Amino acid sequence: MKDMISVVVPCYNEEQALPYFIQEIQSVAAQMAQKQVELEVLLVNDGSKDGTLALLRDYAAQHQNVRYFSFSRNFGKEAAMYAGLEHARGDYVAIMDADMQDPPSLLPQMYDILQTGEYDSVATRRVSRKGEPPIRSLFARMFYKLINRISDADIVDGARDYRLMNRTMVDAILSMQEYNRFSKGIFGWVGFRTHWLPYENVERVAGETKWSFWKLFRYSVEGIVAFSTAPLAIASVVGLVVCLAAVAALVVVLGKTLLFGDPVAGWPSMMCMILFLGGIQLLTMGIMGQYLAKTYLETKRRPIYILAEQSDEKE
Repeated sequence: MKDMISVVVPCYNEEQALPYFIQEIQSVAAQMAQKQVELEVLLVNDGSKDGTLALLRDYAAQHQNVRYFSFSRNFGKEAAMYAGLEHARGDYVAIMDADMQDPPSLLPQMYDILQTGEYDSVATRRVSRKGEPPIRSLFARMFYKLINRISDADIVDGARDYRLMNRTMVDAILSMQEYNRFSKGIFGWVGFRTHWLPYENVERVAGETKWSFWKLFRYSVEGIVAFSTAPLAIASVVGLVVCLAAVAALVVVLGKTLLFGDPVAGWPSMMCMILFLGGIQLLTMGIMGQYLAKTYLETKRRPIYILAEQSDEKE
């Protein structure tokens, strides 16, 4: 009986990169067929505004092993990955980007590693950040160190979403139906035995990255909020320290007044204290607000994505 690998590919404005990707993934499919392994490709259109959807329709019509799913709007890469996992029929499921930064040529090697039975998934990590802006690399490394210290999520520095998983691990990920998703954390949280496959960074084959610094920063905040309550504990500790400092300052001011009388009112120092305490309060409320907002979104139980169109199911 043949094994099947489902390849989930989120697509957002990838009109320029998709022709290169399809050519490469079909070449890999032919290579895997020699191993008696069938490859199905699930292209998920995440509300693209260019000609991506038209290309997906063409590819699904031209290739028997290609299926596509199109969202009603842009729901984000996390939703696209979840949708692909939900519709995957393979014994193994891979997630990769369409921009060729996740080399499809690694799939045969990843499959061979899983066949040893020692691992449940093979994940990739970049050993370098060649071609990436230095400031982005610095903040990325800081993020990985921080989230591994304050959460139970095991996230390796340089980890990509590109990985091949067996059906058991995929089903475990699908059982986590939270609306606010952070897949890098989910992969680590569900556990299972993972082999890390290092490779040199590859630049996009065409088009431009959709991840600005601000989007990456927001994504990192979502990851921290999703997998750690440490910010709440830090806010509590900071609040306690500030209260103790305020009490100490009050004692000093009262003692000074009783011993030396009431000097000229210190308006500048008073304003500094008011602004400092106000800033601490707003920071603490902001942290609490992040958790409250996530809780609010979860309780609404909205769907993670909405399909507007999909290719006919192929036998």
